[in-house]
Amino acid sequence: MNLEMTIMSSGTGGIIEENRTLNQHLVKKPLTKTLIDAAKEGTPLLKLGKGTPRVMIISGIHGNELPPQISSVRLINEISVIKLRGTIYFIPFAIPKAIMQNSRRFDGFDMNRSAYKPGTISNDILKLLKSLKIGALADFHSTQKNSNPGVQSIFCSKKPCYESFKMAKYIAENTSSKIICQENAGTLFTGALEDEANLSGTPAVTCEVVSNNGWVEKGSPERSYHQMRTFLDYAGFKLMELTDVHP
Repeated sequence: MNLEMTIMSSGTGGIIEENRTLNQHLVKKPLTKTLIDAAKEGTPLLKLGKGTPRVMIISGIHGNELPPQISSVRLINEISVIKLRGTIYFIPFAIPKAIMQNSRRFDGFDMNRSAYKPGTISNDILKLLKSLKIGALADFHSTQKNSNPGVQSIFCSKKPCYESFKMAKYIAENTSSKIICQENAGTLFTGALEDEANLSGTPAVTCEVVSNNGWVEKGSPERSYHQMRTFLDYAGFKLMELTDVHP
């Protein structure tokens, strides 16, 4: 199995173990320790497999949204031991410093409202999509009850990338998630990574599961994992070697 890891930003490093709630839920494997150690230096970027399709999975843009990070680390460990036909890039800990602090913000700013701003980690990721020729992006989050959106959901848009809507529809229908679709990318929020990716020509969705900020609600990592697997299924990765979870 081809597995490569680089540090894409050295200004975001943090000690993941200091987020005890997250750390106690991470699968205990040697690769997990490697990821945690790498996160001390900055944002780790993993490449698994080679060739096409080429997709990216991101978690941790909001450091206090924990279930997707748990799911991403689990999935990385599982995929790392099988043969892929295509390339999956993972950013499991987008902002280790914010994760360490169990904070939505990084140095006072929301990085999911800043993807259009040069010099931010979310803008660096946006540029990375082009340089790596990523065909589809899924950004994974969690949402508190009685917040926005407050329900398990998939955000997407129809213009300029109609593929965003098709991808969201598939994931929503297969994971019991609500689809939240805008006609044009960027009309609901400014600077969201998903919107900015769509505006720049990379089909993208945002996937949400329900869990209080800074906490791990029962079953939420499994629901996020199922969203990730369904995204990969849509993209053409038939991971039959893995045992799927259908919460």
